[in-house]
Amino acid sequence: MLTLLAFVLALGVLIAVHEYGHYRMAVACGVKVLRFSIGFGRTLLRWQPRGSATEFVICAFPLGGYVRMLDEREAPVAAEERHLAFNTQPLRSRALIVAAGPVANLLLAVLLYAVVNWSGVQLPAAVLGSPVAGSVAERAGLQAGERVMRAGFEGNDLQGVDSFEDVRWWLTRGALESHDVRLALAGTTGAERELVLPLAGMGAQEADADLFRRIGLVAPYGRALIGEVMAGGAAERDGLRQGDVVLRMGEQVIQDGAQLRDLIRASVVSGEAVAATWRIQRDGQELALLVRPAVQQEGDLSVGRVGAFIGAAPEFVTVQYGPLAGLWRGTVRTWEVSALTLRMMGRMLIGEASLKNLSGPLTIADYAGRSASLGLTQYLTFLALISVSLGVLNLLPLPVLDGGHLMYYLWEGLTGRNISDVWLERLQRGGIAILTIMMAIALFNDLARLWG
Repeated sequence: MLTLLAFVLALGVLIAVHEYGHYRMAVACGVKVLRFSIGFGRTLLRWQPRGSATEFVICAFPLGGYVRMLDEREAPVAAEERHLAFNTQPLRSRALIVAAGPVANLLLAVLLYAVVNWSGVQLPAAVLGSPVAGSVAERAGLQAGERVMRAGFEGNDLQGVDSFEDVRWWLTRGALESHDVRLALAGTTGAERELVLPLAGMGAQEADADLFRRIGLVAPYGRALIGEVMAGGAAERDGLRQGDVVLRMGEQVIQDGAQLRDLIRASVVSGEAVAATWRIQRDGQELALLVRPAVQQEGDLSVGRVGAFIGAAPEFVTVQYGPLAGLWRGTVRTWEVSALTLRMMGRMLIGEASLKNLSGPLTIADYAGRSASLGLTQYLTFLALISVSLGVLNLLPLPVLDGGHLMYYLWEGLTGRNISDVWLERLQRGGIAILTIMMAIALFNDLARLWG
């Protein structure tokens, strides 16, 4: 139920803002608006403010909306109202009306990001966990417990880093946009150093869990602490207790919980678990315990399990900004997400990025429910991300989208004449075909993610 409510609310807000952008600009340009609709199909709610020429409606099918304006191309217009028709407006006014919808979505994203920045949010500190064995981070020399102070693309100035989420954002952009990322790090002693993560040559096609494992920075630092021990598991059988800190596993020095979890998983050889001597710290004393993980199947893979929660919670920091700084960061984040979205669409078009990056309504609904369950700030961040995507998508130069109409107006501005009806029909059919293909791919990806 939460997923459905969060999804419907997200759609309602984003569509209403988009259509309100068209509506307000039309009114400002002196165009008569006949209907403002959220959704399609059967009308659920209808009202018309006193003195207004616009009928406002909410319909049963929420995947879209429209603003119907007075237009001679759709119905006859009385001579005394011809100056109020959309098609009689100068080119600049028509272009502003069409562009106002996507721009409204981008401005909403700026505001939502700013609200999150102003309200403050608890995020994991930018302290690195142990890099995955054989990963880019390990080869570059990153170490568990180092704190990222600043980050940036190689060749550019470094910028301050406030949380582990900032680090992930730099890594995501670096891998997907083919940039090496330079990090300024502070070690446990406080001494600073810089190094470069060579991400430009990774050939990343999508931002998924596998990408971050290849980079090697999967999670923030958390001590190798034994949490709740489950009854009947290998941990209880071999003497591990909640609160134990693991120092060594065999000859391997343990840096943090992520490393310990990986070593436990890898402790199965030829289907048999390999026992190892664990050095642990308990109540200020060091102890040695022989621990043999249990074998568990994950598909075709045999992995080790000890029957206990592994790893302490990471350090958290409160990230909050003042009015101007929060608004500026919201603007920058909206710009960065928009640019990344456009680059990924371009790379998908030429085959350099996976079509798996396309998401449809099922994935959006799933993420809406998940983010809502995590709290208001996470839900607002989700809304901002989807609002950027909606704004950028509608600005694409595809017929039937706002960007397609702007493309027509560009042609009109350059040539002084409208596109012929024959070409307009052909382009509209082509645009519908392209959007249908995109929607089919997105729906296939949704089903693959949710039930694959």
